[in-house]
Amino acid sequence: MERYVAYMRVSTQRQGKSGLGLAAQRKVIGDFIETAGELVEEFIEVESGSKEAREVLWEAIRIAKASKAKLLIARLDRFSRSVSFIARLMDEGIGLTIAEMPTATDFQLHIFAALAQEERRLISQRTKAALQQAKAQGRVLGANGRVLAAKRREEAMIRSQAVREALGEGWQGLSYAEVARRLKAKSVDCPKRGAWCSQLVKNMLVQDRRLS
Repeated sequence: MERYVAYMRVSTQRQGKSGLGLAAQRKVIGDFIETAGELVEEFIEVESGSKEAREVLWEAIRIAKASKAKLLIARLDRFSRSVSFIARLMDEGIGLTIAEMPTATDFQLHIFAALAQEERRLISQRTKAALQQAKAQGRVLGANGRVLAAKRREEAMIRSQAVREALGEGWQGLSYAEVARRLKAKSVDCPKRGAWCSQLVKNMLVQDRRLS
């Protein structure tokens, strides 16, 4: 029986908390697993699909390799719209299965990724044109962004305090991996609703230094 590690992605914290988009992905993956194999583990990440530095994704890939399993995603656009990114994964020998089209060949995945990448470019182009038009009409841009940045800063500080309280005294001398293991054991919420790993711990500490 084939083994799979499921990876699901949403673009915003609001989608992550509400389940918008996530429920649909989980259903597609669940329906596939019922007839196709065994689910080893499930990972959820809140991150833009245009970013390659996704800690939860790379942790899912690590688990998939260690378990001799394939990486399972609901649909290609929930994974990436970058042809080069998908090609890189294939070159590294990472088995990738799309639940919505499980029989797709590597060649077909490249074609679908190219179409998704072009769609992303057109969306970006239309967004920039709309912003330029709004600016020309005298609208003030960026106010919402400043409010959102302040909110994220506050959320990061609260999360950091919760993590420190959960770890207790003396945690500073631990390795990133040991900190991640303890946070998992204590069921501390992960920043991006994924799984704690060394890279996430490191990123959190770097962010702490920037905020302090």
